[in-house]
Amino acid sequence: MKLAYVFDAYCGWSYGFAPTLAEVVRRHRDLEVDVVSGGLFTGPRRVPIREFGYVQGANAKITELTGARFGAGYARLIADGSFVMDSEAAARGVAALRRIAPDRAVELVAALQRAFYVDGLSLSDPATYRTVAEANGLDPDAVADAFSAPESAAEAEADFGRSAALGVDAFPTLLALDGGSATRLAVGHAGADEIDRRLAAFEPQS
Repeated sequence: MKLAYVFDAYCGWSYGFAPTLAEVVRRHRDLEVDVVSGGLFTGPRRVPIREFGYVQGANAKITELTGARFGAGYARLIADGSFVMDSEAAARGVAALRRIAPDRAVELVAALQRAFYVDGLSLSDPATYRTVAEANGLDPDAVADAFSAPESAAEAEADFGRSAALGVDAFPTLLALDGGSATRLAVGHAGADEIDRRLAAFEPQS
């Protein structure tokens, strides 16, 4: 059995879920975790943030339920409503970090989300990946090159396809995978203890 974490780097609920996921990983170091980008803001949803009138209300709810804080840099970035959240670019960044440090994927995507939601750095900007790399002891040139590489674009599209194949329709979703079966452990918001109870009840197929 392993876990699949299907999220979007531009999803506030995924940002709020990051500490829970980190605690689940800490408690279950024997479980492999696949980090999969879901593609929330692609195609016709790749529009200026002002068109999503619910953002501030949703962020307040995320803070209420998860304790996640949204930083001043993020507030400045979205203040005039023109910023475009491009999940394809963010997924390329996730693929780049995953390729450079596969064993640290959960940690690094959390750092990537903090770069946006706290510091207000665009996940479409190669400089953001240099900043994240430097802060986490990675080679900034290698990460920036991986972000721009065609392989990362292909991996992003593959992630979107895998998310759809797993039947994920909300982010974040944490799944337990065993053979051909996928069991939902959490969707949107859950605590580590709640996920532990679901894992304990989960019986892998023989």
